[in-house]
Amino acid sequence: MIEHSFPGHRVGDFHITAISDGYLQAPLGLLSNIDPADATQMQSRAGQRPPESIHINCYLLRSARHTVLIDAGAGGIRQGGGLLLHNLALAGVSPEDIDTILLTHAHPDHVGGLLNAAGERVFPNAELVVHRSEWDFWRDDAHLSRASERARGNFQIARTVFERYHQQLRTFDSEEVLPGVQAMPLPGHTQGHTGYLLTSAAQNLLVWGDIVHFPHIQIQRPDVTIAFDQNAALSASTRSRMLDMASADQLLIAGMHLGELGFARIQRERSGFSLQYDRS
Repeated sequence: MIEHSFPGHRVGDFHITAISDGYLQAPLGLLSNIDPADATQMQSRAGQRPPESIHINCYLLRSARHTVLIDAGAGGIRQGGGLLLHNLALAGVSPEDIDTILLTHAHPDHVGGLLNAAGERVFPNAELVVHRSEWDFWRDDAHLSRASERARGNFQIARTVFERYHQQLRTFDSEEVLPGVQAMPLPGHTQGHTGYLLTSAAQNLLVWGDIVHFPHIQIQRPDVTIAFDQNAALSASTRSRMLDMASADQLLIAGMHLGELGFARIQRERSGFSLQYDRS
């Protein structure tokens, strides 16, 4: 089988590949602190057509000991994504090959691909690894009772995923979740939203989850939040902090909604920050 070429990087002993799950649609009216017309113009200037499209990436992380998937895409839930398994196959990877799944958080476009249409596990040999606060939040009936009707569907999806994988599920706080993979709490988008910092042979890469949904808007305007954020103010604060860190440390970034190229660096500009895709 000839493997398809996907965007990827070697980080010391790791090889990380961006695997597309496809797209979801989200109206720009879901953004706060920006006029939708201005948001549309920023998307158009960046060549993002249609402007309401959000790309979904998952990341395949391989080392000598592990074959890891970081998030599992939407799996077709609410007409979002659904290409992960097809693209994994093109990369020469079967669901049975995955031994660990690291979750950044449990929104549907990150956990939907963990179950098939019959509600069965897609990755039968994988340990599911999730931040303890994320696990606690989605299982809390008090949070469920305060949720909107749509958000209640999110609770049901997360709970079903956790139940199906419960025999091979591990929670963590802030720690090394695998050798060379350090969990980094990134609160705001969800209670347990987590990034993963890869470190090997003096090289680093940060998978920063959903720090941005519309990168061509939110990197230039970190104050712009989205309705999916559980705590908008904290989300904006975390985003600004990550942009500061990534630019100061010249850190290579991977993000679930960075776009099909999958990897980028953040540059500090006089007016704020800019996104530079890494095509190496």
